[in-house]
Amino acid sequence: MFKRILVAIDGSRTSQRAFESAIELAVTHGAVMQPYYVVESGPMYLDVPGYDPSTLHTSLMQQGASLATEAADAMKACDITGEVVTVEATASDDVASLITLVAKNFDADLLVMGTHGRKGFQRLILGSVAERCLRQATVPVLLIPTAASAPDDA
Repeated sequence: MFKRILVAIDGSRTSQRAFESAIELAVTHGAVMQPYYVVESGPMYLDVPGYDPSTLHTSLMQQGASLATEAADAMKACDITGEVVTVEATASDDVASLITLVAKNFDADLLVMGTHGRKGFQRLILGSVAERCLRQATVPVLLIPTAASAPDDA
């Protein structure tokens, strides 16, 4: 049923659970998978003596490289084909729009991503990347909730 799966990764536990779900689906369906990491470059200027915005940028790039390596290794271990993609967003880029555009360009037939469970006023004001992807997507979206990452209480 699913032959091309795009999974958004960001280093969070919820994202890791979404990646694991995408792996399971790719194995089950013999799908090609494309993990996708966006290095967000929000405002990196602060009027603080000694603050160096390149430190944060370098850290985010290193996280992306590390996640890409881990994802590629996990895919290889499960004999899943595909390429991990890491992109650097500009301050004006909308991450949800980037994800849905990549899903379209990859010709994905499923988008998998985690939610982060924003509630109330924060969700109202900020929205969520997952919710915006869900609204913009032209393919089925599998959302893995934050609760799915919680350890079992059994």
